Amino acid sequence: MRWDALFEDLENQLAASAQLDLEAEISERARVDASAVELIDRLRAHAGHRISIALRGGAKISGKLSHVGRDWLVMDAGVHEYLVTYPAIITYQGLGRASSSTVTKSWARISLASALRTIGRDRAEVQVQLLDGREESQTLRGVLDRVAADHVDLAVLAPGEVRRSASLEAVVTLPLSSVAVVQSLRIY
Repeated sequence: MRWDALFEDLENQLAASAQLDLEAEISERARVDASAVELIDRLRAHAGHRISIALRGGAKISGKLSHVGRDWLVMDAGVHEYLVTYPAIITYQGLGRASSSTVTKSWARISLASALRTIGRDRAEVQVQLLDGREESQTLRGVLDRVAADHVDLAVLAPGEVRRSASLEAVVTLPLSSVAVVQSLRIY
């Protein structure tokens, strides 16, 4: 009988050790899986959800995350839509732990230049917020005239004017690396 108790105790110890090993392995695999998750994967998983972002310079945008591109995202804030470049964002609020590495939408592979060409095709007035070297922003209003590989020409207009030669104040060339936010000014 005494040996039965010893062997039973030994079996219990082995089972507990096996359970601890399994839990440690699961925990390690979870850490490894989490280390491979990129921010864009989490953003993709939250497309269609409400989040808030804080921008360099202090501005905040809250709304539905409607599109996630490879170097930009679009927030639908009800009255206006905002195309925001990733370097302009300093914090995200409202992202859960879900992630999706699957790129199923073609716009998820679209570059910033392609997204801006699409906006420019509409010829609608936009407000462009820029980052400068001090991480403060400047704001310009106008129409995206021409979008090249690494820069955009913005036709600066008097507020409320449509793109015509007579209403043109200037054409400003902006490197894409200086673009922080492009905001729709048309109220939908």
